[in-house]
Amino acid sequence: MNLSDALDWPSDGNNQSGGLWPSNNSNPTWPGQPATNPTWPGGQPAANPTWPGGQPAANPTWPGGQPATNPTWPGGNPSQPAAPQNSLVVPYKQTLPQGIYDKLLITIAGTIKPNAKMITLDFLAGNDLAFHFNPRFNEDGKKVIVRNSCVSTKWGKEERELQQFPFVQGQPFEMKILCTNNEFKVAINNSHLLEFKHRFTNLRAINVLHIYNDLTLSNVQMQTLS
Repeated sequence: MNLSDALDWPSDGNNQSGGLWPSNNSNPTWPGQPATNPTWPGGQPAANPTWPGGQPAANPTWPGGQPATNPTWPGGNPSQPAAPQNSLVVPYKQTLPQGIYDKLLITIAGTIKPNAKMITLDFLAGNDLAFHFNPRFNEDGKKVIVRNSCVSTKWGKEERELQQFPFVQGQPFEMKILCTNNEFKVAINNSHLLEFKHRFTNLRAINVLHIYNDLTLSNVQMQTLS
């Protein structure tokens, strides 16, 4: 499979091409659906040592070095990620040495605090805010995820419409942010959530990720899909 196919992502988040981006249960190649070969999502050959099923004992990024009860998802339950074991200091800043670029995948794992009011992720380019991701747990009695940008000290139009609010107070989560030339794609707990079209177009200048407010962090990882 050509991983570039994964980036041809329909607006509804359902990648029928079988890419590496989460969608609903109709995508058998993403963890969450049993594959032909249960040790590898989609039945692909276990030639990649960075994924369980290739060299699980030598892979330090897999809990315990062995596949979980459900080999298609660490912990065996995509809706309830395993509770984090480590802790990163919040507020947390991650430098992006090469800026934002096509096929950059950022994975963030942590836990929402029990009495959380909001959590925030900001992608920064100097004084400009290229992508502001702000789940709010009680805004006038409603849960909402606000997305926006602030360029040259001017805030853009907020994006608020969304069918689901996947974060739960007191519960762990895993977020994946896939960067493309056109947008940020966000998935939570193995389910595609939303897209945010680039408003700040100098992607290489977006060089800081800032994570703060009511959460604890266990892991932040970056990789480039080939």
